[in-house]
Amino acid sequence: SSRVSSRVLWTLAVTQFRVRRTTMPKEEKKPTPCTIRTRKFITNRLLARRQFVVEVIHPTAGGVSKTELREKLAKLYKVADPKTIVLFGFKTAYGGGRSTGFGLIYDTLEAMKKFEPVFRLRRAGLKPNREGSRKQLKERKNRAKKARGIKKAKILKGAGEKK
Repeated sequence: SSRVSSRVLWTLAVTQFRVRRTTMPKEEKKPTPCTIRTRKFITNRLLARRQFVVEVIHPTAGGVSKTELREKLAKLYKVADPKTIVLFGFKTAYGGGRSTGFGLIYDTLEAMKKFEPVFRLRRAGLKPNREGSRKQLKERKNRAKKARGIKKAKILKGAGEKK
């Protein structure tokens, strides 16, 4: 009987913990204290952008989010639209506290869409992600190999649609 009662008490404690955990209010994220330096700053007129190496010093945090860095760089370089800033290739130095990456500031969104690779446009949310998984695409391709004529066209065209 003592075994049953301890099990019941344990389940009650777990359910109370779950309830408390789910009902806690979300805290506002405070900006990470960090210093941003840019090196090798080049104005690239052919690609309508400014490009540079970004050094971030963040002794108190493990890393700084790219959105936060984008906002700080927008203020620093007086950029009207922070969406035109692309940050990538960040590596944290051994021991932490310092990260180095690459940054691009495009003159316009149109220039960014024209010159930026598709995967980075998808990352920035300017291009929609692919529908379906890689496996589904391969399965559709192999089904289409076995069919001929109208049936093949039907498989290739309407595989994504459910009836």
